[in-house]
Amino acid sequence: MTRDERIAALKSEAEKRILVMDGAFGTMIQGYKLDEEAYRGERLKDWDQDLKGNNDLLVLTQPDVIHEIHDAYLEAGADIVETNTFNATSISQSDYGLESIAYELNLEAARLARHAADAWTKKTPEKPRFVAGAIGPTNRTASISPDVNDPGFRNVTFEALVEAYGEQTRGLIEGGCDALLIETVFDTLNAKAAGFSVQQVFEDIGFELPIMISGTITDLSGRNLSGQTPEAFWYSVRHLKPFSIGMNCSFGAEQLRPAVADLAQEADALISAYPNAGLPNELGEYDETPEEFAPKLEEWARNGLVNIVGGCCGTTPEHIRQLAHAVAKHPPRTLPETEYKMRLSGLEPFVHA
Repeated sequence: MTRDERIAALKSEAEKRILVMDGAFGTMIQGYKLDEEAYRGERLKDWDQDLKGNNDLLVLTQPDVIHEIHDAYLEAGADIVETNTFNATSISQSDYGLESIAYELNLEAARLARHAADAWTKKTPEKPRFVAGAIGPTNRTASISPDVNDPGFRNVTFEALVEAYGEQTRGLIEGGCDALLIETVFDTLNAKAAGFSVQQVFEDIGFELPIMISGTITDLSGRNLSGQTPEAFWYSVRHLKPFSIGMNCSFGAEQLRPAVADLAQEADALISAYPNAGLPNELGEYDETPEEFAPKLEEWARNGLVNIVGGCCGTTPEHIRQLAHAVAKHPPRTLPETEYKMRLSGLEPFVHA
């Protein structure tokens, strides 16, 4: 299929059924027990900084591992696979001195995911598979000072974020993504920089891809790190006219449900949700089994809250397999008809009566 045909198919499939995204990448990568030498590969064998833990780099140094992970999620029933690019901006890669290869990371990550998705579409033409280019939040926040003694200090500017996101976006599009996923948004200003950058790229290249946006809440108050409620967050990014809006990571499904329900009530876009496999234990590991995870999201589907579901930290192909089976019997959420009103957002929403 051409790019335009894939985008049309993505939108068509979303009208018919609840779409299933893949699960965690870090959990799967850990299972390979890769050492420093494996992360470096031949290309970076003499690099002067430690590279172990730079999972995005593996699309260049261990592409077979990344392809196997995509393949495992697709075999489990995922409709959408994310590129392995959560930290593939020049800003995040600066921790490893690898700013210069950020574009290449995104290009190759998208190509790997595209190859895997196309192979499965060929196997199951009645169930086409899609690639979402993962655009993470970076390791810096534009809204909050990292220094408690200097509240006005920022370690990143809006302009720097726009530049880094633009480079990432171009690589993802060139590599063959069907949609762009601005995910794990903890700072709305970072997300607005990403959205602005994506729109700039669309204008430059002369075509658009669907934009998916997924926020995260940082405590049980139900707000993101920059202090917004889910409804206020939606009003802050609604101008991007996203294909989907949702929540991921955060806590387990039970704690994330109120935020997803708020969005489902207000948003005239598809609702996505891919929570962690419960809360991490004292070792930082996730104990929620597929048998525990899938029924929780099935309840959301039964109650008409979601259009796209998947898994975040701690989830595996087996989580996705059971999730896909669980939601298959339920129709996708119907988009609400929203009344035309002035809707503003600060930390909380304001709707003019």
